[in-house]
Amino acid sequence: MADVWKPDEDDVVDLSQIGALGWLRFALRAIPIVVLILICLTALLLLRLIERPLFGLGRPITPFITQFVCRNAFRIMGMRFSVKGTQMTHPGAVVANHSSWLDIFALNAAKRVYFVSKSEVANWPGIGVLAKATGTVFIERNPRKAKAQKEVFEARLKAGHKLLFFPEGTSTDGLRVLPFKSTLFAAFFAQDLKEILWVQPVTVNYYAPDAEEKRFYGWWGEMGFFPHLVKTLAVRKAGRVEVVYHMPLRVSEAENRKSMALECERAVRRGHHFDGKDI
Repeated sequence: MADVWKPDEDDVVDLSQIGALGWLRFALRAIPIVVLILICLTALLLLRLIERPLFGLGRPITPFITQFVCRNAFRIMGMRFSVKGTQMTHPGAVVANHSSWLDIFALNAAKRVYFVSKSEVANWPGIGVLAKATGTVFIERNPRKAKAQKEVFEARLKAGHKLLFFPEGTSTDGLRVLPFKSTLFAAFFAQDLKEILWVQPVTVNYYAPDAEEKRFYGWWGEMGFFPHLVKTLAVRKAGRVEVVYHMPLRVSEAENRKSMALECERAVRRGHHFDGKDI
């Protein structure tokens, strides 16, 4: 598998192929998921009114609500969810490959994590509200704000949050792992963090429904969110997702951020069911 991938393939989801039964399946799955999210989001926001003044950055209760929503969303979708490996107990961060918006559900269902996302997501309708409520860290691609963002990372890591990064910098078709960018790894090498932090690489594998193309769950390029959501929920029998936890790496034992990024990338590739193989 080549390290460089240009998403020049057809990225349009054709909703005309869904059919009446497909739209019915979409509605029967989408409505319960929306209701689940709204009820639990309300509960989460109310609990934060108590949690924030008592614990500050700490969130001892509300992440369990997020985990509950994500696990049950997969049940409603009819999508099988499994975990391999052992989740680290050390303070630190998690890095994973990025194939789809479904990664948010898969990684939250498996572990209490806080995503690191581009700042634009904060303004997305619906999704932005959910991201803010669940403690997402938003970053801007602006060198002038790099120092401030690094300070935010350090504060969150010191508070015991497991920050989750997507070092590829973009989502893919789910058939490959792109080279990891090392920029965000710099926060781990701060003088007062380097000796205590660990980084755990995680691979997320998607297995398409029967009779569907292997990249069915991939979401890339200019592919619209709503058409992809419809396709995902309208399928007759859903596929499955697997989250694989690899051995955590101690930051103090890495030479620098680039070597750490490379080691994490190699671990994620080893766990990926397509990368490097004939697809």
